[in-house]
Amino acid sequence: MAEFIMKHLCREAGVEKQFEIASAAVSTEEIGNDIYPPAKRVLTAHGIPFSRRAARQITKADLDIYDHIICADRSNIRIMKYLLGEDKLNNSHAKISMMMEWVGQNRDVSDPWYTGDFETAYEDIYASCKAINQSLAK
Repeated sequence: MAEFIMKHLCREAGVEKQFEIASAAVSTEEIGNDIYPPAKRVLTAHGIPFSRRAARQITKADLDIYDHIICADRSNIRIMKYLLGEDKLNNSHAKISMMMEWVGQNRDVSDPWYTGDFETAYEDIYASCKAINQSLAK
């Protein structure tokens, strides 16, 4: 959801050309899969456009390509350290942060995978993406 919410907010603010926005997983469970249907329903309900996409796993190259790697939860960072190497993360130019930090909260995004509550996850992600957009757009 975050990729499409951020793209939507950037388009609305007229700053979409300032950003390259993508999403990547740390696990291989969903590689190649499109957006989860309940997430599509929430995006549609909020008027957020999306397109078909195939999930992919984060790579070491992403750390060199992107200025910001924004994680939904602490387990994402822990798994990235394992997958990509803590040295690579520490020596990367990319700034790695937790999504909810952008709204001044020290917690994970509500995880709908376990709760089924995609609306709360949407609210967390939307608020964070709005703060990120306002902070980074120039």
